Amino acid sequence: MAQTEINSMLSELASSESQEIVEEEEESSIRVVRALYEALSGGDVEKVQRLLASDIEWWFHGPPSHLYLMRLLTGSVSWDESFVFVPLSFAAFGSTVLVEGCDHNPCVSWVHAWTVADGGMITQLREYFDTSLTVTCFGDPTKPSPSPPSSSIRFPWLWQSQFTKVTGKSVPGLLLAI
Repeated sequence: MAQTEINSMLSELASSESQEIVEEEEESSIRVVRALYEALSGGDVEKVQRLLASDIEWWFHGPPSHLYLMRLLTGSVSWDESFVFVPLSFAAFGSTVLVEGCDHNPCVSWVHAWTVADGGMITQLREYFDTSLTVTCFGDPTKPSPSPPSSSIRFPWLWQSQFTKVTGKSVPGLLLAI
């Protein structure tokens, strides 16, 4: 067997193993975030505290009147008075988990982008209100996206929000780069 064939087989094997590792990380991250929403809906304060880093980095984009999650987690409203988060879809890109959802009516759309660190601790939240999200891979999905030279793993780098019929109203567009 020629050295180029051996190198090719080793590269393919490494790429396959790397992709499996990434998929496992994504599945694990989604499980953590799903557990958070279950704890929020059940009023399980202790579980919420175990899942969130004490120094969580929080970024909010939306009207100040929509700081529901911040008010809930800081205790400025009771669990009974709080906004009800209804997650509709989950998508993971490495350690980032994107969740699209609405309130229980459904009147208000939101997007949460969570970062889950090794060990299952949520370390970052980017919160967007009055928008909906559909993950979109730009370009030909059968071709690998450009990636840093040291990586052979394909990630979608851009995703864009789309109007959903859930809220029955127009929402602003959102384009995020991961």
